[in-house]
Amino acid sequence: MKAHLEATESPPLLEVRDLSVSFGATPAVKQVSFTLRRGETLALVGESGSGKSVSALSLLQLLPYPHARHPGGSIRLRSEELLGAAPARLREIRGNQIAMVFQEPMTSLNPLHSIEKQIGETLLLHKGLNGARLKARVVELLDLVGLPDAAHRLNALPHELSGGQRQRVMIAMALANDPDILIADEPTTALDVTIQAQILKLLKDLQARLGMAILFITHDLSIVRKMADRVCVMQAGRVVETGSVTDIFHNPQHLYTRQLLAAEPKGEPPSANDDASVVMAGDHLKVWFPLKRGWFGKVTDHVKAVDRVSVRVREGQTLGVVGESGSGKTTLGLALLRLLSSQGAIRFESQRIDGQSSKALRPLRRAMQMVFQDPYGSLSPRLSVGEIIEEGLQVHGLAGDRKTRRAWISQALEEVGLDPATQDRYPHEFSGGQRQRIAIARALALQPRLLILDEPTSALDVSVQAQIVDLLRDLQLRHRLAYVFISHDLRVVRALANHLLVMKDGQVVEEGSARQVFARPTHPYTQALLAAALNLEAVGNGM
Repeated sequence: MKAHLEATESPPLLEVRDLSVSFGATPAVKQVSFTLRRGETLALVGESGSGKSVSALSLLQLLPYPHARHPGGSIRLRSEELLGAAPARLREIRGNQIAMVFQEPMTSLNPLHSIEKQIGETLLLHKGLNGARLKARVVELLDLVGLPDAAHRLNALPHELSGGQRQRVMIAMALANDPDILIADEPTTALDVTIQAQILKLLKDLQARLGMAILFITHDLSIVRKMADRVCVMQAGRVVETGSVTDIFHNPQHLYTRQLLAAEPKGEPPSANDDASVVMAGDHLKVWFPLKRGWFGKVTDHVKAVDRVSVRVREGQTLGVVGESGSGKTTLGLALLRLLSSQGAIRFESQRIDGQSSKALRPLRRAMQMVFQDPYGSLSPRLSVGEIIEEGLQVHGLAGDRKTRRAWISQALEEVGLDPATQDRYPHEFSGGQRQRIAIARALALQPRLLILDEPTSALDVSVQAQIVDLLRDLQLRHRLAYVFISHDLRVVRALANHLLVMKDGQVVEEGSARQVFARPTHPYTQALLAAALNLEAVGNGM
């Protein structure tokens, strides 16, 4: 309470007044104003496309100029105007006084450089560290953000890390120079719930120690309740309500704020049916990655990403696969679709597919679709949305002529809540949540029998999460679709899954009906996951 009073009484560290942003002739942010004081956390909340990230990117002048412009407004850091500041001055501020954690780590990290080099770059530039001191600081930062075996993973490339691990690297990079202001744009989106709690605690501890101010952008209102002192609610580029956390959560004034607070995945999955036909089955699956040493690449050990895992996915049912980052969830999904080499029998609708060639598998690919975790990485930036969805239709000879395919594309976009008129736009013109909906539409357009969904709602705001959950349930009932739903958000899993696999270190530590596992988890690891996911406020209070 004392720290909050001091933050309230101190002069603003950052002052934004009547900030407007336009992309060409299209306004994206309209006269947004807020202040941020030392030691304070201000949360920007709102649905995808509300202008949260655009407002944050404007602070460091990171928008794509000259396409993006500021028709009006002011951004002052300790009374110094940043709008129109010289590029050299902005370079001094970026990463040193103001640092940012971006929403999609795979597109923010250089795929050709090791994580040591990428974190070390900002330390070298702003702190002048090199050699052993630089390496020691990088290891210290990676340990702080919970990257396992950090000292031995310095040479790892981004694609060798899981989605959650990549986000931890991004957070370590942002914290490297102890910034005065940390802009956190959905920093826990890709993280499992236990690591999420650790990261939030880490940010709060650093804030208390350094007096760091945090601008926290998120769609997860349970995090806002724990992290923020004040909240700005944004809709369609405007701030529609501002207030303390207590006022916003207990006495919201604006209709849109009340709708956000009421939005969460609801309902239950279709009734479990153990007699339903098995669409996909895997028996004793193993995916081991060799660890090599020496000049001759001698195999000295293996990373057992998936170790003797058996699964059954039934028609009209959802298999939920949960576990922390690096537990093997995504690897299991890729192995089932034969996108990774594996050992063990895999059957799709009673047909053995583990030994088949890529050519032989191609006719089955339409029936087995996947929605990946990172939509920006899975959508070609050179194709329009319509072309991205149309590509699958053409490969599988569906929908006939161009006019018919356009109609199919329009229907797929409508099903995921997007305007069909946007099919001629490109992925970079959409928000993160909208891009994930495009990825889902691409898979649904082929009318698959099996859909493997790898964190499909992690980038979505809460109201859209609820819409996607309802959509997936409706599609499942209508078409008897089988789902493998991979997620760290157990609230979403509970609304969708009939059966549950809990994975840790490549193995299944608990399995059973979702109702049974949620009600009476038996393994300590499952109990810890559920405590972190479904009782987040208690975890936060324990900080």
